[in-house]
Amino acid sequence: MLKVKNLTFEVNEEGKKRCLVNHISFDVQDGEMLVITGPNGGGKSTLAKVLAGIEKADSGEIYLDDENITGYDIDHRANAGIGYAFQQPPRFKGMTVARMLSLAAGKNLTEKESCDLLSAVGLCSEDYLNRQLDGTLSGGEMKRIEIATVLAKSHKVSIFDEPEAGIDLWSFSMLIKRFEEIHREKKECLILISHQEKIINMADKIMVIEDGEVKKYGTKEDVFPTLFQQEKCQKCLNEGGKC
Repeated sequence: MLKVKNLTFEVNEEGKKRCLVNHISFDVQDGEMLVITGPNGGGKSTLAKVLAGIEKADSGEIYLDDENITGYDIDHRANAGIGYAFQQPPRFKGMTVARMLSLAAGKNLTEKESCDLLSAVGLCSEDYLNRQLDGTLSGGEMKRIEIATVLAKSHKVSIFDEPEAGIDLWSFSMLIKRFEEIHREKKECLILISHQEKIINMADKIMVIEDGEVKKYGTKEDVFPTLFQQEKCQKCLNEGGKC
């Protein structure tokens, strides 16, 4: 279980403090899926980086299975069981896709194991296993490989920042199926940051973040119907009806 208490993260901009994550609290039980959504620039990705240990919280606490991991850096959090897929994955010139997958898994993967991981994100293994993680790969290809590295190992908590970005419709459908499989196994917490209705509809819990604050948080049954209500009302008004 992941439990977050009053998490806050600030940055200095031209000598003034700006709060990107403002006293956010939530929990994700084992086997649950939490989807975080909201306007661009609202603090979703920053929150994910603080959870993964890429950014250090200014205040608040993070617990993983009752262990306080607030002071852990990214390596210690990864060892504790937190996996993270970047919104914009880094490139590593000189490292092959196959090697990266093995490093992510913590063991030497067989060719079949690597192929299965790449297939799960819509990539043909023959075309990618021996390719380097450099500028020859597109942003969408890098995104899919990054997701495959997180899928390569079981985690207590897996965080995916906009997994749909840069992925074609067919690959997106395969990715949805993989998330559904992980969710059905009920072995780890899933946190997905997304604007995609299909992904949001998979959630057990939904959290809406805007201006660094939680605007809505609850079960899918409570939150999901309200997310697209304003959009539907506006469409109705534009067509001359009543909301």
